[in-house]
Amino acid sequence: MTGCLFASDIHGSVNRFEKLFDRMAEECPAAVFLGGDILPSPLHALGPASPEYDDFLEDFLAPGLSRVRNRLEENYPRVFVILGNDDGRAVEQTVRDLASRGLWEYVHGERTRLDAYPVYGYSFVPPTPFMLKDWERYDVSRYVDPGCVSPEEGTLSVPFPSGRRRFSTIARDLDQLTGDDDMEKAVFLFHSPPYRTALDRAALDDRKVEGVPMDVHVGSIAIERFISRRQPLLTLHGHVHESCRLTGNWRERNERTWMMSAAHDGPELALVRFDLDDLERAERELI
Repeated sequence: MTGCLFASDIHGSVNRFEKLFDRMAEECPAAVFLGGDILPSPLHALGPASPEYDDFLEDFLAPGLSRVRNRLEENYPRVFVILGNDDGRAVEQTVRDLASRGLWEYVHGERTRLDAYPVYGYSFVPPTPFMLKDWERYDVSRYVDPGCVSPEEGTLSVPFPSGRRRFSTIARDLDQLTGDDDMEKAVFLFHSPPYRTALDRAALDDRKVEGVPMDVHVGSIAIERFISRRQPLLTLHGHVHESCRLTGNWRERNERTWMMSAAHDGPELALVRFDLDDLERAERELI
């Protein structure tokens, strides 16, 4: 196994994606993991949203990945991708179309393999204050933190059965996705970070909703419990841009599981490099 790259929360930044394409072509990794929030977002603008691209996936991402594939030919890496809570689910079919062309592999809700390592993908995050609810789900119960909006409210970019919105949870999804699978070498590509870690610290200090303090940790309790109980080899996360700046840590260990984040609240591309045979030596670079 040679090196792998991980990036997340690029939010349609052409500059960040071009840097990623350059590193892919230069470093020729075995795999690239994209942890969601890949499309332009008015909520998290990272410079110009490239209005010249009517369809960011087809007009920019597909040609960019194709250039890398043409350069590397048989050495083109496996590219694993999920969507994030800012990526409307209406684009999911286009994401699948790009997968059918061999540009990447869409792994939300799926299990595949990278050599000896099972790879799982999961996009949903616990309820947020934002109104787009395509990729939001109750966490371990129907509780919603102060200041957040339930998955049953807000808006959807595609229809979704109301009963599933009401009764689905991240906890139940993870149980169904993994069953009794062996987690010893498992790699998980999540969008949400685990709850109360160095990876889910939001800038909500001293904020209150109707007198109730907001929790500064906004990650998933279900994901944290899953990691603690099942102990996969590696989990990759994004979603909370400022957490690394606030905590000083982009990775944390839960017994045998390494947890790493590529979310970043500056203009640079945060690129995590790792080797699945030597996770201790993983590094994160701002480019």
